[in-house]
Amino acid sequence: MASDLHTHTIFSDGTLSPEELVTLAKNIGLSYLAITDHDTVEGIKYLYENNLYPDKAIKIIPGVEFSANNPDREIHVVGYNIDIYNEALSDMLNEIVEARWSRFSEIVKILQDRKYNIRESDVLQVAGSSKSIGRFHIARALVKNGAFKTVREAFEKMLGKGKPAYAPRYFPEVEEIVEVIHKSGGLAVLAHPKLIGDDSLVEKICAKVDGIEVYYPNHQPQDVQRYFFMARKYNLMLVGGSDFHGSASRYVDALGEFTIADELAKKVYELGIRD
Repeated sequence: MASDLHTHTIFSDGTLSPEELVTLAKNIGLSYLAITDHDTVEGIKYLYENNLYPDKAIKIIPGVEFSANNPDREIHVVGYNIDIYNEALSDMLNEIVEARWSRFSEIVKILQDRKYNIRESDVLQVAGSSKSIGRFHIARALVKNGAFKTVREAFEKMLGKGKPAYAPRYFPEVEEIVEVIHKSGGLAVLAHPKLIGDDSLVEKICAKVDGIEVYYPNHQPQDVQRYFFMARKYNLMLVGGSDFHGSASRYVDALGEFTIADELAKKVYELGIRD
């Protein structure tokens, strides 16, 4: 059997509802599934409040993916086994979501000033039920309106860091994220370390977290080996996942295309920081 500890739903920038994602995971035979939406736990709340979680047919791990502050690199930290109703967690997520909305409006204004055919309502229509509005939704709206052929092109020409329509936003520090994850009873894991592009920085973060995403679609065998030994050096849990977003996934086209062994997922499912 196999498992996936990194997936997204329509409550952030995925294309499947939480119910659709769980159903798909069960249909392809996954044993463990972690839902790790960006800056929100609304997808997990939806499952819980509609009696769809827990599920006897698959073990669901509640998670959330945070972006951390860094002037030069994109750093993501995932929280696993979190209490989705924890007050400290809710406070941080609310602050981040408010900052996302401000940034969203700023980027749309920049694009309009540059004569792009886009309105806030266009982005909100693309985002659907997501409260975690981000550049991905703006890119999809631009593609839908014919401004760019692909989401990747929109990022490369306008929305990526350093590009004309990029706007900074509030990001908590790694230490703040880890503290909140621990307060919510969870495990803090560094996501896709290779994407950071600086292994010296990865090592510094390893000293602050509980695990590292060793197994990831764009990690080549030499990368897996390097991060495996880094995990051993810092006594970190080994984690992995596909980063599945649905039809717009970055590295995989289908759930189940990239998985990890159940024994690794079981450790994440059963262990958590408990104060």
